[in-house]
Amino acid sequence: MRIALLNAWGGRPHDRVLAFLPELAPDVLCLEEVVHTPNAPAAVMDYRDPKIGTILPQRARMFDEICEALPGHRATFCPAARGDLWHGEHAYPSEWGLATFVRRELTVIGQVQDFAHGGFGAHGYGDHPRSRSAHVVRLYDFVADQPVTIAHLHGLRDLAGKDDTPERAAQAHCFADLIDVVHREGERLVVCGDLNVCPDSETLRILQSRLGLTELVTSRGFETTRTALYLKPERFADYMFVNDAVTVAAFDVLTQPEVSDHATLVLELS
Repeated sequence: MRIALLNAWGGRPHDRVLAFLPELAPDVLCLEEVVHTPNAPAAVMDYRDPKIGTILPQRARMFDEICEALPGHRATFCPAARGDLWHGEHAYPSEWGLATFVRRELTVIGQVQDFAHGGFGAHGYGDHPRSRSAHVVRLYDFVADQPVTIAHLHGLRDLAGKDDTPERAAQAHCFADLIDVVHREGERLVVCGDLNVCPDSETLRILQSRLGLTELVTSRGFETTRTALYLKPERFADYMFVNDAVTVAAFDVLTQPEVSDHATLVLELS
């Protein structure tokens, strides 16, 4: 089974993403920073944050377009908030969150979608740190003839940086609680996400100790989870964990092709 994690970066290099994902052929894709704008009048629209002076182009119908690129997968979109994207001087409601794509040959036998921080922002994206949704799926893998639980979270972004905060610690515990709802003791568990923290963070320690996990990026000596499109000095954001029931056939951090400012994390299970 191949499991991939990617922060899609609002779909900015979108043509590359649409070409790359079918070639990657993940059985399960954990996709983050996903935009869903059903009534979008244009393919690319602007996200505007006047409080910090940010204007970012977003692929407005990204979720629908990824679904079309992966027709052999079931897709679940997990919105964190509903705000506006702009086309010229007109605003259109748009949802932002994460999505999970599961190959149709795999059977979903349990799942939970909920918030690890805050709740659904129905009337705007809100102030930072903004609400964060998480998705946990328990699948039956017929090739291995056993279940596996896969969970992902796009962790809090704090404008002050990636340091430990009480909110991040609480988020990690809430995420672990959600995983415990679905995962069964002794079964395989994979946890991943753009956690927006450094390798020595309290978030990683909480997840590892609560769930009995090993983190693969740090333990296997990878030096970055960013591509050359990311221009800031911090080189880590994305992580993937497994428990002792998982046999890792291969793990890689793909900085090429550059489909985002985040690398793609790819795990192969035996």
